[in-house]
Amino acid sequence: MDDVMDSDTIWTHIDTQRSALADILDGLPADAWEARSLCASWTVRDVGAHLALSHAGMRELLGAAVRSGFRYNAMVRDAAIRSPLGHAEIVQRLRGFVGSRRTVPLVSEREPLLDVLVHTQDICVPLGLDHPMPADAAVVALERVLWWSRRMPIGPRLRDVHLVATDVAWQAGSGRRVEGPVQWLLLAAAGRAEARQHLHGAVAALA
Repeated sequence: MDDVMDSDTIWTHIDTQRSALADILDGLPADAWEARSLCASWTVRDVGAHLALSHAGMRELLGAAVRSGFRYNAMVRDAAIRSPLGHAEIVQRLRGFVGSRRTVPLVSEREPLLDVLVHTQDICVPLGLDHPMPADAAVVALERVLWWSRRMPIGPRLRDVHLVATDVAWQAGSGRRVEGPVQWLLLAAAGRAEARQHLHGAVAALA
């Protein structure tokens, strides 16, 4: 199943989620910013800093690229952890992105949608904050994870898994069946081990 959501709707979801996350971050006490997120080795602050780099150009990322040996995942991690942005600046940047359709080089609008949906949960879940994903947007993001998994060996192996959403009419793949709400399927497919407890079936296949 391929997603059919148009670009305008995708950007509306991105704007809504960025604005909501800015409000969530703005209301956090200082110690919550230093809490561990679901994203391995990143604090809540690091995740927020990463999202605040969504409009970064190559010049802003050049130092991280050199330090990481031009390895993409290492560059992203380095840029977030070393970002000089303070809490208020992160919130301000996220709010400032609303209405813009700019992306970092070489990605579509589906990548910032995937980023904001997953990373918002990276922040909210460990802090015990309930912020459900819009199911239609989660389907688009999950389709994008599957698209990337067929091209790059990152995250859980998804080729021999039959993913079935229990809250929307969506399924993909073949093999061992894993089912649950699309939000948790997305997080598990994105490598968040904590999501597996919300799923049923051959959940170990997502390890």
